[in-house]
Amino acid sequence: MGYRILVVEDDAATADYIARGLGEEGFVVDRADNGRDGLYHATDGSYDCIVLDRMLPGLEGMSVLGAMRGAGIDTPVILLSALGSAEDRIKGLTGGADDYLVKPFAFAELTARIRLLLRRRSPPSAETVLRCEDLEMDLLARRVRRGARTIELQPREFALLEYLMRHADQVVTRTMLLEGVWDYHFDPGTNVVDVHISRLRRKIDEGAAPLLHTVRGAGYRLGPAG
Repeated sequence: MGYRILVVEDDAATADYIARGLGEEGFVVDRADNGRDGLYHATDGSYDCIVLDRMLPGLEGMSVLGAMRGAGIDTPVILLSALGSAEDRIKGLTGGADDYLVKPFAFAELTARIRLLLRRRSPPSAETVLRCEDLEMDLLARRVRRGARTIELQPREFALLEYLMRHADQVVTRTMLLEGVWDYHFDPGTNVVDVHISRLRRKIDEGAAPLLHTVRGAGYRLGPAG
C-alpha cells in the first residue's frame, strides 16, 4: 500500500527523474506540469506528500501553496527551487512549505525528506511494525526479518510484502495486488504479479516453513499452512 505523492514540476526531464525514482521506491506517483493542474489535484486531499516546484507556468508554486493552505489543505509540501538564499528559504517555509530543497539535489535526499515528513504526519498510534508468525516488517527502518535472518528486498518487493502482511491470513487476488501495489486499475496483460510473488516467496520462505501460499484459482495468502 504505497503512499500517494503528487509531483508538480514543469520540466519534463526532472519530473520523469523524480517520478521514476519514487515509483521504484514503492510510492504511487501522480504528476502535473503546471500550477493550475497542480492545485486542482492537490485540493482533493488524497495525497500523503506533495513535491512542488517553485517556478511553474500558469500559477507559480508559492501561489499554489498559498491557495492550498487557504483552502485548509494541510498535506506536507516539499518546495523545489533553484533559488537557494536564506531569504528564499525563509519565504518558502513561512509561506506554508514543510521543507525546502534547492536544485540540483540528490534523489536520496529528496526521498529521505519525504519519508521524514510522512513519519511526522503519522499519528502516534500508527502501526509501524507488522508481524506474521516469525516474519517481521519494520516500516520506519524499512527492514524485514524472519526469525534471526534479515531479508533484503527491492522497493517493489517491500511494498508487495507490506500489502500481504496487512492482509495476513486473507486471500488476495491479482487484481487487488495490481491496484494496491502497482496502482494499476486494469490488467496490463503481463505476469508481473506472479514474477514478484515468486521472487518474494524464495526470499521469505528460504530454509523455513512456507508462509506465502498460492490459492489455486483465487490468488495468494500470507500465513501458516492450513
